[in-house]
Amino acid sequence: MEYLVMLPGPTNVPERVTRAMITPSINHRSDDFVELYEECVNNTKKIFETEGDAVCLSASGTGATECSVVNLIKKGDKVIIPVNGEFSGRLAQQIEWAGGQAIKIETEPGVNATFDQVKEAFDNNKDVKAFYCVWNETSTGTMINYLDRIKDLTSRNDSYYVLDGVSIVGGEELHMDKWGIDIAMTGAQKAFACPPGISPICINQRTRKYMEENPPNTMYFNLPRYFKYYDEAKHTPFTPALPVLYAYREAMRIILEEGMENRIHRHRVCSDALYSGLSAIGLTPFAKEDSRSTVVIALNYLDGLEDKTFRDTLAKKFRILVAGGFGNLKGKVFRVGCMGEVNQYHVMRAISGIASTLAMMGYDTDAQAGLKVAEEKLKAL
Repeated sequence: MEYLVMLPGPTNVPERVTRAMITPSINHRSDDFVELYEECVNNTKKIFETEGDAVCLSASGTGATECSVVNLIKKGDKVIIPVNGEFSGRLAQQIEWAGGQAIKIETEPGVNATFDQVKEAFDNNKDVKAFYCVWNETSTGTMINYLDRIKDLTSRNDSYYVLDGVSIVGGEELHMDKWGIDIAMTGAQKAFACPPGISPICINQRTRKYMEENPPNTMYFNLPRYFKYYDEAKHTPFTPALPVLYAYREAMRIILEEGMENRIHRHRVCSDALYSGLSAIGLTPFAKEDSRSTVVIALNYLDGLEDKTFRDTLAKKFRILVAGGFGNLKGKVFRVGCMGEVNQYHVMRAISGIASTLAMMGYDTDAQAGLKVAEEKLKAL
């Protein structure tokens, strides 16, 4: 029996996507590659909703965020960034390592910075170069829900708006150009339901111009180099991860066949069912209600429940994979992914398996109550 992968990435990969990975290798300086890569670029732009440039980096999501930083941030640049978990903290560190001054809006894990707090940071730093935002803080199960309002702040002094959407693009609503976002990126192994290895990054025209006029001191993550190679030959400057690129193309075909509106609806309904069902069996979400993510559900452990024992039992007895906590939350929470191909079966099996594991470990849980609540929520699909 295969694992049901309910991680916050990597996720379950459709058979079509897995099969695409065994496509025979080609010359990455050939017409065959041009056909492959051009489709990948064009479909990436459709999903991000941008008329700008798209680069399909052979890298992890962290590679994509670092790529944005080294191409945009120079020594002394002020960057506003909300920090409320592991990944937003790492991004702030990347900014500082590039020589930037990270102006952190720090909130406790599970709670998002408010729009008013962001506005106050802009009011107090009129010379800010950029606003960086981790849309979905995977470590705590929180999601920022005012992305469409940020351009009102960045437009004051033409500062740059950069969105880390590594764990959520493809599972939630994104209108890159409409929302005034200058750079956005994601990881293909998350809501795109693709194996790890490709992380697309999109850049609008004014940001491209800045990067070309102020090129970074780096080779592999040098975006102007990627722009040049694509404009001249529809190539990448370095050897791409071809098997994963084939998989990425197929994953996007599936996304566009379903349609983004339908896909977002499915993610939201399944998320609602998981929150409701898991709460009904006695678990409590970690994130504050108005900050909760629709693609990662973080849950507090019941008193006395040992993290590794719980997750190992769930994996061995029920073939279900969930993730533990990071840093200060290690051993205190576990995280359930609700992204990619998530569907009714995944939701019901996850709730049943989690409830049964808790019962095996001596906790009084009502699996039927959780399944009943979830089933009712899933009727919206």
